[in-house]
Amino acid sequence: MLNYLFSYLSSEYSFLNVFRYITFRTGVSIFTSLTIVLLLGGPFINYLKSSKHFDQPIRNDGPISHIINKIGTPTFGGVLIIFATLFTSLLWADLKNLYVLISLFAISAFALIGFFDDYLKIKNKNSNGIPAKFKFLIQILISIMIVYLINISTSFDIRNILHLPFYKNLVFDLGIFYIFFGVIVIVGTSNAVNLTDGLDGLATMPVLLVALTFILITYMVGNINFSEYLKLTYIRNSGEICIVLGSIVGSCLGFLWFNAPPAKIFMGDTGSLALGGFLGTVSLITKHEIALFIAGGLFVLEASSVIIQVISFKLFGKRVFQMAPLHHHFEKKGWQEATIVIRFWIISVILVLIALSTLKLR
Repeated sequence: MLNYLFSYLSSEYSFLNVFRYITFRTGVSIFTSLTIVLLLGGPFINYLKSSKHFDQPIRNDGPISHIINKIGTPTFGGVLIIFATLFTSLLWADLKNLYVLISLFAISAFALIGFFDDYLKIKNKNSNGIPAKFKFLIQILISIMIVYLINISTSFDIRNILHLPFYKNLVFDLGIFYIFFGVIVIVGTSNAVNLTDGLDGLATMPVLLVALTFILITYMVGNINFSEYLKLTYIRNSGEICIVLGSIVGSCLGFLWFNAPPAKIFMGDTGSLALGGFLGTVSLITKHEIALFIAGGLFVLEASSVIIQVISFKLFGKRVFQMAPLHHHFEKKGWQEATIVIRFWIISVILVLIALSTLKLR
């Protein structure tokens, strides 16, 4: 909204031309969403605590210290993240851009799934929300819609391609199978971020880092000069997603102020499912799905630990880890929560740097 106002006024006031630049509006979006979360965070947490109806249900099979420390901490922090992200995007992004609209749809749809999941957990006073199979089905249906919308918004010659990093011309045309691939990317990322969100700040910082990574990637593939220089597939009009990504970065940074150990609030499924679904969507738009796999490697590790644990127990009756997801395994081994979180953050930084190297090393 303000984007259109300032663009209109720029004909009279030349200094307002800066609002035409994606880089400037991305910076403004980071600051805007950060400010919103910091201003609303305190009152929002106080309201949740005073009502005493929004405490996060804690798994009773986890480490004793985890159960004791987390009881009484409110959830629904994702509402704050999503509100700040959507509001900021509406202010500064070009709402005529199809990729922006698809991104906002992805965030909103997955946030609604997470909201109802959180609501049922609180209502039932346990960790059981929406039945797993039903939730998975809804995620698949929404993801199919998102992949379809991306396909019809992308040039025909590049809509179904998959690039492998570190190679200049190694491209696979997946054809109709790209729909299945896209659904796996979105649903997988959404649930992987959700599984990672088990300790204070553990998911928030990696999401922030991956979003920062994709601000750079999205800007590059949306700029014909940079994309040609780096031998990247040029995605016309995709650069505008930087504003939405910037809103995510600011929201997560502000939320981390309250979510850092010891957390005053958890993001819940409302935040984790939406953030993961959005990152998966952006990777498909920019044709950098493998870069997401690398940058979000921590999410992959967490999700893989659950898959390995389930398969091992069902086939052999034995557990590979003391507890899954992976961060709970280290809790069981006696690691302090802050130690796990910071070391996992370090892993995320390393993986993000590797992902960024794929832009040039080819």
